[in-house]
Amino acid sequence: MEWTNIYLAFGLTLFAGLATAIGGGIAFFAKRTNTTFLSYSLGFSAGVMIYISFTEILGEANIIIGRQYTENASAWLTFIFFIVGVFLTALIDKMVPSRENPHEMRSLEQMDNGRPCRGKKLLRVGIITAVAIAIHNFPEGIATFMAGVSDITVGISIAIAIAIHNIPEGIAVSVPVYYATGSRKKAFWWAALSGLSEPLGAFFGYFILSFFHNQIILGYVFAVVAGIMIYISFDELLPAAHQYGKHHTTIYGLISGIIVIGISLMLL
Repeated sequence: MEWTNIYLAFGLTLFAGLATAIGGGIAFFAKRTNTTFLSYSLGFSAGVMIYISFTEILGEANIIIGRQYTENASAWLTFIFFIVGVFLTALIDKMVPSRENPHEMRSLEQMDNGRPCRGKKLLRVGIITAVAIAIHNFPEGIATFMAGVSDITVGISIAIAIAIHNIPEGIAVSVPVYYATGSRKKAFWWAALSGLSEPLGAFFGYFILSFFHNQIILGYVFAVVAGIMIYISFDELLPAAHQYGKHHTTIYGLISGIIVIGISLMLL
């Protein structure tokens, strides 16, 4: 592992995580939710993550595992650990009560219904949403860090995609906290804190790389990371994109993300 890549990977993960703070800030400065742009952006993020997972990360995992196993065995191991990543993220998703699921995004218009109404129940919704998003962001931190360590270009692409996805999550946290407390500052900081689990995920990824010096472990981890990203794309990004906008807007964003990241990776 090159230390330069490690530092950059940590920086990318921190950037992606703190995008929830951007969402918390937008909630107090923007007047209306640009649903078309948000839907397109989330679809774009999904396209980036899906393309990178299948063409870059899974391929790299298969190459690394293939150095110690036959072609057929490495293909099976890559597939198995990819599925492990999917089920791991699904398990984390199940840990969050469905009523407080962070996929239930909130729009800026919800802040225009009058003066903030203080209430413990609404504050609880905001805090539990923040905790739920923090739980979801942990594996995203692992994915961003691991990708950045392997290939900084891929890491940057994933970090930007996850940052776009984290902005509406920041809004989802800040709106109920603001309504409950009347404090913009508290709402902003709760939104920011919900994203800090991504750097924690990066530290966990670094621990794995430091503890297991065997190269093949990196191959297994890459396959798991691909599974994490695919689950996030289909369970979080695309449903949220559909919720904010029309079906075709999401698809246009998805296709654009695939085209842009495909061309970028070939050029770089």
